[in-house]
Amino acid sequence: MAEFIYSMVRARKAVGDKLILDDVTMSFYPGAKIGMVGPNGAGKSTILKIMAGLDTPSNGEARLSPGYSVGILMQEPKLDETKTVLENVQEGVGEIKAKVDRFNEISAAMAEPDADFDTLLAEMGVLQEAIDAADAWDLDSQLEQAMDALRTPPGDEKVAHLSGGEKRRVALTKLLLQKPDLLLLDEPTN
Repeated sequence: MAEFIYSMVRARKAVGDKLILDDVTMSFYPGAKIGMVGPNGAGKSTILKIMAGLDTPSNGEARLSPGYSVGILMQEPKLDETKTVLENVQEGVGEIKAKVDRFNEISAAMAEPDADFDTLLAEMGVLQEAIDAADAWDLDSQLEQAMDALRTPPGDEKVAHLSGGEKRRVALTKLLLQKPDLLLLDEPTN
């Protein structure tokens, strides 16, 4: 039998005297596409927050299987309003972008006559493996394609000037670039 990517067993969530979830049990296989439907106040967002690790059940168990990642797009996504669209989207690939940038810095440093070539080559090899594994040599092109596909506003536009729907598209682009194994969308819209 296949391993579950996520399991919640007999989860209960109460805030003060208000019971939000009671005895919730569910498990998902990798690749499953699940929708939760219910009236406002039924606990759908609470379940998603627990699944994303942003909250915990009062009782019971909720766990993401080891080796998997989770990403969530909240109803009101949080973006850095002081940054541009592109700068916010780049946060989704921040770790690998830093490796590409460091690789390029090392390439430039290799031209220096007093460079420690052995040390630089060793670091460059480690970075190259990580960049290869992430297929990130054309990262700028991937960002542009993702932004075009989700019709985000221009990359140089300040997020503070965007509508709610535009902000959601920017946040979704950023999230999809992170490539989470478990993608949670809280009230996705067109």
